[in-house]
Amino acid sequence: MSLLEIREIDVGYGDVQVLHRLSFEVREGEIMTLLGSNGAGKTTTLRAIAGLCPPRAGDIRFRGESLLSVPAAARADRGIGLVPEGRDLWPQLTVRENLELGAYCRTARPKQAKNIERVFTMFPRLAERSRQLAGSLSGGEQQMCAIGRALMSEPSLLMLDEPSLGLAPIIVDQVMKKLVELHGGGMTLLLVEQNLRKALEIAHRGTVIETGRKRLEGTSAELAANPEIRAAYLGI
Repeated sequence: MSLLEIREIDVGYGDVQVLHRLSFEVREGEIMTLLGSNGAGKTTTLRAIAGLCPPRAGDIRFRGESLLSVPAAARADRGIGLVPEGRDLWPQLTVRENLELGAYCRTARPKQAKNIERVFTMFPRLAERSRQLAGSLSGGEQQMCAIGRALMSEPSLLMLDEPSLGLAPIIVDQVMKKLVELHGGGMTLLLVEQNLRKALEIAHRGTVIETGRKRLEGTSAELAANPEIRAAYLGI
């Protein structure tokens, strides 16, 4: 069953159109990945879903209802969480304060204390660093904090934009393992990831975007075996 439907959306910035009649779906309970080169439109797609970059045409539907008239804050209340590229933490606030700000939406505020403990259980290093300024954390710790902040709103759909960016390989493995754990707990994930090998290892399906248009889609196994994907993105 579709949790999220993207229906022929056009999205752009000023006079520059980035997405051209892009369509795909995310099914409830799966890990879906968006693949493509830099500048293909993957980040813009996540921003459009989150309400940060409204489509000029087309529709975005979540649980069967259009989101076009729903502001970004209300989308978080409905269960859509975003871990942005580059983490975007508040560097001069502590880890705990960053997490608390993730519970700003109406439904999450009463559960703030419980959800902070949930995040600390999932990422024990954050509990150790709870009073430390977020800007002084390592890259891996900052990514944990950004994921934890998104989890504070109790999303049913968690979108992650380049979660492995700038991280050492061993930390990338740890982050991917945590994403699999979240999925095992019932969460649906939409993943944008330059590390295609890692993305295809954990995702069920993928859509390849090329210059703002859907180029290919299929199961992860199908995409990993596709000669075009292997040559263009996997270097095989």
